[in-house]
Amino acid sequence: MPHFIIDCCESVLKSHDEEVILEQIHRVAHSTGLFDEGDIKVRINPFKTYSVGNKRESFIHVFAHIMQGRTTEQKANLSEQIVTKLVDLFPDIPNIAMNISDFEKATYCNRAML
Repeated sequence: MPHFIIDCCESVLKSHDEEVILEQIHRVAHSTGLFDEGDIKVRINPFKTYSVGNKRESFIHVFAHIMQGRTTEQKANLSEQIVTKLVDLFPDIPNIAMNISDFEKATYCNRAML
């Protein structure tokens, strides 16, 4: 926790290497002060086949899954900072967005908790 899963068109990876994208999202997430650096997980899912508004337009969408407890303002700031970084990295991509979902503490479990 937290998880940042980046869905994007394959062409995104022609502009920047996957490692650069992962590093930049990790840095922005850590810079918010909401997460311990070692807990941040970032993954990229590039898509060869996709449709955006029934067109083949380039896209990036970040799905963030974080532990409950952050305020709406903190989550909005996190989204804005990550989208801003992606717009800076990919100024020609017309569709860049992000949404955040909360994990429920009562139902979350990982290996270390067993």
